[in-house]
Amino acid sequence: MPKISDNWDQVWVGANIATMAGAAPYGSIQHAALAIKGERIAWLGTAEEGRRRARAQGTPMHDAQDQWITPGLIDCHTHLVYGGNRVAEFEQRLCGATYEDIARAGGGIQSTVRETRAATQEALYASALTRLKCLMAEGITTIEIKSGYGQELAAERRSLEVARQLGENLPVSVRKTFLGLHSLPPEFAAQRQRYIDEVSGPWLAALAAAGLVDAVDSFCEKIAFSVEETEQFLQAAKRLNLSAHVHAGQLSDMGAAQAAAKWGALSADHLEYLSAEGADAMAAAGTVAVLLPTAYFTLRQTTPPPVEMLRRAGVPLAVATDSNPGTSPCTSILLSMSMACTLFGLTPEEALAGTTRQAARALGLLDEVGTIEVGKRADLAFWRIGQPAELCYGLGGNPLAAVMYRGKIRGAELP
Repeated sequence: MPKISDNWDQVWVGANIATMAGAAPYGSIQHAALAIKGERIAWLGTAEEGRRRARAQGTPMHDAQDQWITPGLIDCHTHLVYGGNRVAEFEQRLCGATYEDIARAGGGIQSTVRETRAATQEALYASALTRLKCLMAEGITTIEIKSGYGQELAAERRSLEVARQLGENLPVSVRKTFLGLHSLPPEFAAQRQRYIDEVSGPWLAALAAAGLVDAVDSFCEKIAFSVEETEQFLQAAKRLNLSAHVHAGQLSDMGAAQAAAKWGALSADHLEYLSAEGADAMAAAGTVAVLLPTAYFTLRQTTPPPVEMLRRAGVPLAVATDSNPGTSPCTSILLSMSMACTLFGLTPEEALAGTTRQAARALGLLDEVGTIEVGKRADLAFWRIGQPAELCYGLGGNPLAAVMYRGKIRGAELP
């Protein structure tokens, strides 16, 4: 992290700060002050010392009015760019159809692929923008956006270009993930290996060369892609020095978590079905477990991720929305945090860490964001709450007071 000078640009005093970095619960510093220099956090300390030093320097001083300040929230797993919706399948599932039934009948991901291929880039941008604004209104300052609903090179490129545009046009950091192995498109039904080779070869190379890929992802599942196919894709990404994620253990345990760990993936996501061997492999590799409770809720699953086993193994726990049209039409990170507590048994502190420190770790960004520490980027969320656990307690409420992104308070009006 860069060295920060003592010539501050602004000071916030009278805050309660959940740094998410210290030994105290939430890394709490109460009756505190925080100084900003440019885009960086320059100093943390007591409100009294902050006032004294601000007056001595002539630095503009702002009263935080006893609000809590947390790191800006991070949604580390979304599928935000897509065409259409899958409300008809929502009704089908309520009438007894399973996720696998719908997928095998040509619905599921393939129905969204058809809608996404038919959509213009402008239409994809407009719909994704609406969803992103909802997430930003709950304190999101960094978000991961996957492709995977194009399943042809032009449509995948279009989706990733939309993700990049969102990051360029809005005050939010966007990490772009090429979900090259999501489902097998019908036109490759008789040429499965050719599709794996195309995605792992010329498609990945072209998208990476265009600066559209920060990481790759594979849906490693019986209805999607095998461990061997996933490993071919992850190996190709590694050759290009790209990070990786894996959809692992959502519907069955195929050893996807071990594959993610073997290839140094930043995260393995879902993990409703996970062995002790998988958890140990993830811990040894530093692979983060990304928990997606709103997908679990939407699918009415009954086998939650083995959270206690992951804790014992020492696997970091992140939480995300999995915002997507089929299994998690969710645009609320606060709801995801609440469900992580009520459905999976996380503590509120673990849930907040899961959308700050551990989410940053899951995206390879912990050196920059995810905690409030001197030298880190000044991405902050200000909350009208009495204690941090309230962020997981309310259902449908939003106590966000303000967001700071790169040292500037983000305006209420977004493009």
